[in-house]
Amino acid sequence: MMPDRDFWSGRRVLLTGHTGFKGGWLALWLERLGARVHGLALPPETRPSLYALCATRPALGETIGDIRDPAICAAAMEAARPEIVLHLAAQALVRRSYRDPSGTWATNVMGTVNLLEAARGRTGLRAILVATTDKVYRNDGAGRPFREDDPLGGHDPYSASKAAAEIAVESHRASFLAAAGVAVATARAGNVIGGGDWSEDRLVPDLLRALAAGEPVALRYPGAVRPWQHVLEPLAGYLLHAQALCVSPGTAPAALNFGPDPSAFLTVGDVVARFSARFGGKPGATVPPGTHPAEAPHLTLDSDRAAATLGWRGRLDADAAIAWTAAWHASLAAGADARRLVLDDIERHGSLGA
Repeated sequence: MMPDRDFWSGRRVLLTGHTGFKGGWLALWLERLGARVHGLALPPETRPSLYALCATRPALGETIGDIRDPAICAAAMEAARPEIVLHLAAQALVRRSYRDPSGTWATNVMGTVNLLEAARGRTGLRAILVATTDKVYRNDGAGRPFREDDPLGGHDPYSASKAAAEIAVESHRASFLAAAGVAVATARAGNVIGGGDWSEDRLVPDLLRALAAGEPVALRYPGAVRPWQHVLEPLAGYLLHAQALCVSPGTAPAALNFGPDPSAFLTVGDVVARFSARFGGKPGATVPPGTHPAEAPHLTLDSDRAAATLGWRGRLDADAAIAWTAAWHASLAAGADARRLVLDDIERHGSLGA
């Protein structure tokens, strides 16, 4: 099942994080569906950025500011007057969370709380979907795919802050928002790849930088297993989940996993090899010496509940996700328009078999 254009057309949406990678793709998808979006985010961190290349300017305007500021969240909520809030803004990098744990906690927990507080008493608001991460689960290293009812936890500041954000969402739902008729849920997605990501400490951007430098990419943990998926896969899930929160608020799940088929549970080294094969074997990889911050060796998701309740499932296997990502960047380098590349991939994704 795919997002319903009739549902989204004309719908007022507050989208946080629209200047980022996932938020940029979602902003353009919502635009294509006819939604009326107001964005809330910091300025884009990278140059280039998807936001700049695609001239992403939401129809209802944007608030450029920090969700750690309650007044900023309140101003964006007032400007948007949304029926639906899609909260993607976050400090989403594990290694940065080690460098700046306080900032990570402030953004991911108190930023979420500020947004939920701004939503209280908002007339016309029907649903809030908060995107967290596959890393919210207490990972014992056993390798079993996590289900939504598994215990939450996290050792690194990023994972722990996102697990804490889940608890904050549950608290606001139970204490304030449910009684006001606002349906609230969280969405937990796997490692996403796709065109237009130039973030630090992410695999595909690191590969692109290594290609440009003519050097092999440095891998901290080449044997680490992750649930790789194209960015459009979880975004389709977010849109379907938000629809369900509005249409069936009494039965829509309070939390859902959006992860790939087990065939996409690849090691970091596997992804590098498959990506490099599309660029003549470059850039290849090397493992730098020294001690690196701890990361879970094995992380996978069970997404059966999303399939059963929303009819959602991934449409691209790992090779296709890597191929689409490589082709996007190759086309951009050859002079193609970034906005057109995004919209073409959205169209192509929607045309795949249900």
